[in-house]
Amino acid sequence: MKKVLVVVDMQNDFIDGALGTKEAVSILPNVKRKIKEYKDAGHTVIFTRDTHDKNYLQTQEGKNLPVEHCIKGTHGWAISDQLDTAGSLIIDKPTFGSLSLMSVITTNYQDAEFELVGLCTDICVISNAIMIKAFLPEAKVNVDAACCAGVTPESHRNALKAMRMCQINILNE
Repeated sequence: MKKVLVVVDMQNDFIDGALGTKEAVSILPNVKRKIKEYKDAGHTVIFTRDTHDKNYLQTQEGKNLPVEHCIKGTHGWAISDQLDTAGSLIIDKPTFGSLSLMSVITTNYQDAEFELVGLCTDICVISNAIMIKAFLPEAKVNVDAACCAGVTPESHRNALKAMRMCQINILNE
């Protein structure tokens, strides 16, 4: 069976930059190992990258979260250089869930098993996991809790509970 790892928004601004947390820093070695496992087994690894323009503070999201982050072309927008992105598709997304990711997976990976890791559990990870279940209701979707971090530890746990209720398998909790 095809397996696809979706690495969600492992960008400098979410790890140790503008919106970084100690929990995000702590999962980096786990995510690095997970990517290596998938690549060594010949499976697909896809990265998403939160992408905003310089007018971010004027957008709806910017008005609700007035912290400039992941501005295209900046150091904070880049995926951590500790992670191996070579040979992987990187999908820029302007919001939490990615329609472009859904297009790629429904076109190329309808029969795959999916695993999601990354940041933030309670915003972009949950959004994309639920979207995959909506687009491919029979797909097995896993989220590795040890490779995710939320805005807060409490919101991370709440997101894991919500995903479990939506028939998403939570690993390493």
